Amino acid sequence: MQSILSFVVLYIGVFVVGTVLLTLLGVDMVSSATASITTLGNIGPGFNIVGPMANFESIPPLGKIILISNMWVGRLEVYTVLVLFTREFWHS
Repeated sequence: MQSILSFVVLYIGVFVVGTVLLTLLGVDMVSSATASITTLGNIGPGFNIVGPMANFESIPPLGKIILISNMWVGRLEVYTVLVLFTREFWHS
């Protein structure tokens, strides 16, 4: 039960951080949230400027890097990415 809860908390944490960073870059809140969850979950289009009749062209370059990171974390899963950033993984 604890491992499931920790995965959910980490997943939501990555989503919130991605959304907040995109919002700080000037993207509206709905587009930020849906772009973040779209890339993190590797699912279909979001809403507003990243909707089904639009694309990610209007996202600033730094925002695209954030979304690429979300996509990477979502594809590899949160725990795998966390393991890559631990010292013990690289020393063994």
